Amino acid sequence: MENNTKVFGIRALIEAIKASETIDKVFLQKGLKGELFSELEQLLRKKGINISYVPIEKLNRLTDKNHQGAVGLISPIAFHDIETLVTTVMASGKTPLFLLLDQLSDVRNFGAIIRTAECTGVSGIIIQKKGGAPINGDTIKTSAGAVFKIPICKVDHIKDAVFYMQASGINVIAATEKAKNTLFDVSFKTPCAILMGSEGRGINPSVLKVVNEKAKLPILGTITSLNVSVACGAFLYEAVRQRI
Repeated sequence: MENNTKVFGIRALIEAIKASETIDKVFLQKGLKGELFSELEQLLRKKGINISYVPIEKLNRLTDKNHQGAVGLISPIAFHDIETLVTTVMASGKTPLFLLLDQLSDVRNFGAIIRTAECTGVSGIIIQKKGGAPINGDTIKTSAGAVFKIPICKVDHIKDAVFYMQASGINVIAATEKAKNTLFDVSFKTPCAILMGSEGRGINPSVLKVVNEKAKLPILGTITSLNVSVACGAFLYEAVRQRI
């Protein structure tokens, strides 16, 4: 986490949030009580900031300072507004290609996907505020610095992004083994957004119900699935192949 600025202390975190710092994630000590601690919790929930309740030993590993049971990580990047990004891309004259990530948990997978997205000309990446991998030193390293070159947006729920994309005339294509069609049967030539699921669960079933299309990768071996970053790369390069 060496590429994140750490904020420690309950009051310091409250002030950082009020000052509109981009807090990526906050670690809170399990079982801690108190009026000021409750104020911090309420503020974190109001702002939709990712919270993880951990033992004090975890906090002690994050910092040797007097953390008072609270350590926050300030994101190394500023997140974009989804409405502004989509409007700008649609007005640019280029055919949009967005990437929606439904709660990826592994920072290295996240970094690898960001790198491939930048290489394939993705217009922007949309992630959920809670439950996903943070952007930390490992993410930056695995992305080879691409995290600083591609717009990334955060939304309250990935379903919100799906609905907004659809309302903007963008086709949402889910990458899922539950599909009948393969990615070679789907057109990526029109404005579209590719939706990838998390490593263990895949795409949330409630999100899967509202997408425009579903597609899968043909699997010829005995292992039934691919690493999410590899699968994402296959989908993105099929979009590139069709568009060139």
